[in-house]
Amino acid sequence: MKQYYQSRLATYTRWIDIALLNFVFGFAYWNYFRAQDISDTYLILQLTLNLSWLGITYLLQTYPLTRLELTAEELIRRFLKAIMFQLLIMAGVLYFTKYGEDVSRFILGSTIIGLALTGGLARLFILKWLRSYRQAGHNGSGFVTIGSSELNGILRQRYEQRRDLGLRFKGTFEFGSRSADEELQRLEAMLESTQPEIVYCCLKSLSPEQVQGIILMGERQQAQIRLVPDFRGFMTHMATMQYHDVVPVIEVSTKPYSNQQDETYKRAFDLAFSILVMLLGAPVFAFVAVAVKILSPGPVFFKQERTGRWGKPFMIYKFRTMYTDADKMGLQHSQGHHDPRVTPIGRILRKTRLDELPQFINVLRGDMSVVGPRPLYRYDVDMLMAADPIHFKKLLTVKPGITSIGQLKVGYADNLNQNLTRMKFDLQYLRKYSVWYDLYLILLTMQVMIYGKGK
Repeated sequence: MKQYYQSRLATYTRWIDIALLNFVFGFAYWNYFRAQDISDTYLILQLTLNLSWLGITYLLQTYPLTRLELTAEELIRRFLKAIMFQLLIMAGVLYFTKYGEDVSRFILGSTIIGLALTGGLARLFILKWLRSYRQAGHNGSGFVTIGSSELNGILRQRYEQRRDLGLRFKGTFEFGSRSADEELQRLEAMLESTQPEIVYCCLKSLSPEQVQGIILMGERQQAQIRLVPDFRGFMTHMATMQYHDVVPVIEVSTKPYSNQQDETYKRAFDLAFSILVMLLGAPVFAFVAVAVKILSPGPVFFKQERTGRWGKPFMIYKFRTMYTDADKMGLQHSQGHHDPRVTPIGRILRKTRLDELPQFINVLRGDMSVVGPRPLYRYDVDMLMAADPIHFKKLLTVKPGITSIGQLKVGYADNLNQNLTRMKFDLQYLRKYSVWYDLYLILLTMQVMIYGKGK
């Protein structure tokens, strides 16, 4: 098989998860009982956790992924789905068996949460390593294009720019004037010699009979067949394929999210996540507040008017990171790590993003979301409205967020070019939104906080 490495990656990831599951379980048990020897009840619980995890991930197909499916979002989505099923099954086991009263909920909860955090971060590290490995030219595969179209060049350019995917161009094929059978034989000879993993068919220049012949050929050659329609006129919007009886219909979204249900889910997630952070993070909140008060004379919190959804202003809350007389220095934007207005403790808070913690209050109030484009000063709003009003107005259709893909990629923007670049990333978020993608961006933000690489 051309994707034998994918099955090995799935196997490695499965056993990494098992190792992490047993590690966090052992740590939680030791932290609760301070005992070296484990009781029979907890040995049974540990065995049940392992067997149920293997069964769940097998049934849900958590680990098998193709090369193009191997994205951080898909990895995290599948993993968290398995975590949720694991939690439900273990709750059922404890409720319907005699061991329910003897098992500590702290140990079980710590194990599930610990596996979610360590497994999620492990996936991000594995993906980062694999992309670097492919970028260096290893673990490569190939693709070919069929049909004459401008999209051929676009596909080649995309994979040349994304060398971390490990897909290399192996040739193109165009149907000539010979008979259909002869042309398909010529194509199959090419596929046998190049052994591509993916075959892109540009539908604009292919007949239905030719497409059908290519699909049958892909089955024989163990190649993925991808049909590419030339619909670039509306693909900047989210589009989904639906079937009205047997008629395929492409629905183009003109809303900030794909439907009202998505917006409801997002608000529910924001409330649940914010309450959890406020409760579990209370000691961190208190520690940061005391540190700011002691190490930097002045108020603990900083509030400022920012622009929210539909351009409506609101007051944003942060831990203060600048000197109280910073406004006298006359600087409009953050000047990065060398900003003279930032206090020593403020530099640490900015690098670890801890200064943003009070914004969970804004989320609870409904002014902000956990994930979304960063809220801007009126100065930046006016600048972007003058530079690119159409795209910026699209950003204003959603609530601003504590973290965003634009903030992770660009950081604080102190000029027009950086603001436009950050806006470009945030527009991509609107096209890709899902609860799973929000969780992925939250994990990336946690990685930034751990390494202190906030920009």
